[in-house]
Amino acid sequence: MEVRSDGFRIVGADYRQHVPEMKKQTFRQWIKGKPFISIILLVIIVGGCLFAEQLYNHDPSDFYLQNLNQVPGKEFYFGTDSLGRDIYSMIWYGGRASILIGLLSTVIITVIGITYGCVSGMCSEAIDAVMMRVAELLNSIPSLLLVLLFVSVTGEQNIVKISLVIGVTGWFGLARIVRSEVRQIRSSDYVLAARCMGSSFGHVMKKHLIPNFVSAIMFVVVSSISTSMSMESTLSFLGLGLPVDVVSWGSMLSLANKALLLNTWWVIIIPGLFLITTLICITNIGNYFRKETNKKPSNL
Repeated sequence: MEVRSDGFRIVGADYRQHVPEMKKQTFRQWIKGKPFISIILLVIIVGGCLFAEQLYNHDPSDFYLQNLNQVPGKEFYFGTDSLGRDIYSMIWYGGRASILIGLLSTVIITVIGITYGCVSGMCSEAIDAVMMRVAELLNSIPSLLLVLLFVSVTGEQNIVKISLVIGVTGWFGLARIVRSEVRQIRSSDYVLAARCMGSSFGHVMKKHLIPNFVSAIMFVVVSSISTSMSMESTLSFLGLGLPVDVVSWGSMLSLANKALLLNTWWVIIIPGLFLITTLICITNIGNYFRKETNKKPSNL
């Protein structure tokens, strides 16, 4: 018989206090489903781009005219292009521009999409309907056509301009997701209490709205990086992206038509391999965020 400190007595034959066993998670269970390979590859590529000065063996902006279309070898690890530039050195320096465009464009997409979606979700039914019809109308236009339209207006491109163009034309899908999340959150007690106390829209959005839907939009935000990088590569391939003298993976691929005629496969394969690997890694990481968000509470 056990006497507790509150005066009650626990009686019964063979009484034992039940202590639930905590199942320890094995390393295999912990690592299962996590995109570690994608993360490792992405860290290697990004790290190589950040420390390009320690990795390059030739000046990526120099033209080695005596080594035009040089096959990969000991001197030029990845060969040279039709202008005599070292592809190995350009890969690491060009990755900086491509990844920077992806990040800047994603920041612009996220800021515009979240702001527009929050405003639409918090407004009245009539204003919300108008704002969503505008977003749906713009989203129905192929993004490449919108990008080409803005590129033709802005003139010669640089990293900031092309990031702005891609960002301004890529926020529509994110805004619709944010709007649907805000419509579910805006009737919550804490949002109503904040509005009754006179909190500004910016305060409500920062303190109450964004923290509650940030996990739901992580997949779209992360995927926007790969989408922006691929859009930059497409524009450069069409001759409308960054100039040839600005090294990026997209501008390197802009010489692909000459490479096909000259049968210099390394000019296409190597930059394309780095670009595709980076895009796949980012997409896998985004898919992981989507799966984690969609998990049911019973599976957590």
